[in-house]
Amino acid sequence: MKIAVAMSGGVDSSAAAALLKEQGHELIGFTMQLWNQRRHINVDENGDPLPSRCCSLDDVYDARRVAETLGFPFYVLNLEEDFERDVVEPFVQSYLSGETPIPCVACNSRLKFASLDRMAVSLGCDKVATGHFARVEYDEAANRYRLFRGKNHWKDQSYFLWELTQEQLSRAYFPLGEMLKSEVRDIARDANLYTAEKQESQEICFVPDGKYSEFIDRYLEHEDRSDEMPAAGEIVNTAGETIGEHSGIHRYTIGQRRGLGIAHEKPLYVLQIERARNKIIVGDVEDLESVEFVAKGVNWIAFDEPSEPVRAKVKVRYRHDPAPATIHALPDARARIVFDEPQRAITPGQATIFYDIDDADEVVGGGWIIRN
Repeated sequence: MKIAVAMSGGVDSSAAAALLKEQGHELIGFTMQLWNQRRHINVDENGDPLPSRCCSLDDVYDARRVAETLGFPFYVLNLEEDFERDVVEPFVQSYLSGETPIPCVACNSRLKFASLDRMAVSLGCDKVATGHFARVEYDEAANRYRLFRGKNHWKDQSYFLWELTQEQLSRAYFPLGEMLKSEVRDIARDANLYTAEKQESQEICFVPDGKYSEFIDRYLEHEDRSDEMPAAGEIVNTAGETIGEHSGIHRYTIGQRRGLGIAHEKPLYVLQIERARNKIIVGDVEDLESVEFVAKGVNWIAFDEPSEPVRAKVKVRYRHDPAPATIHALPDARARIVFDEPQRAITPGQATIFYDIDDADEVVGGGWIIRN
């Protein structure tokens, strides 16, 4: 096949390319330049650039080096404007609204896959390959493509792919879906790739130090939008009593315990963030548990929007163990999810993913958690 390969400059995409090359496919490599490092937003207190292991210029060079080693053409797509509009700005606005976003889902489906898929089609490519740990299969009986978790559940990345459409899934190819991480590194070593021992990035690519609120402060200041910075406000308990002061709602997330600055006989946790009243509501750990929530932007993969309730195992964040629940489809691509047992810290802004109740590897669909 003729395959467009997304090259991030990391070991996973490099190994995927090496595997496909060994199988005899014709490859065209693409790297997406997403974040403008020259804007000097990601700097420390001394003005020095923060180290980044994802989507940096070094990653572009590493991806090009891999393509040269394996012997296939390589191109760089400049998507900086699209990335800021479709990923960074929604990320900032979500935090300013009192949510806790996960931008990697939108980046994968709405930017990386969408852009690379269009490019691949224009070049006559049969598939778009990435280094994701996930699997796609075509179901002839249902006449649709189905998405599954990767064999290595700890590295599984299906959580970031639930927004993919049937058309995108028809061209998606995940060569590493059946592999363990150790096997992936062996492939890169056997191919003598420079990236074989490269460390993985654990943070959002445009926030390399993981300090999200500080990034938002720098971003708004750089854009002359400091007037949008959330002001200080009250921290209140579940009885409505003021027990402290917060320094801006974008510095807090549901379930947070540390950094509240409140002396109390029992640990306090953030239960709710109210943008309209500029308040942080805190309470006991038991108050974090809830049995249901509503999701928007729901995308059904295994079947069309159901007319009857669906039993599934549901995740409410990446490292959450899927829990049994009943999903009720609502109008306007929304759904109400009711768990069998209460779950902790269901957070607006996070992605939720639905797995088949019997085959926990199959992705039924997913959505975005919103307030009830």
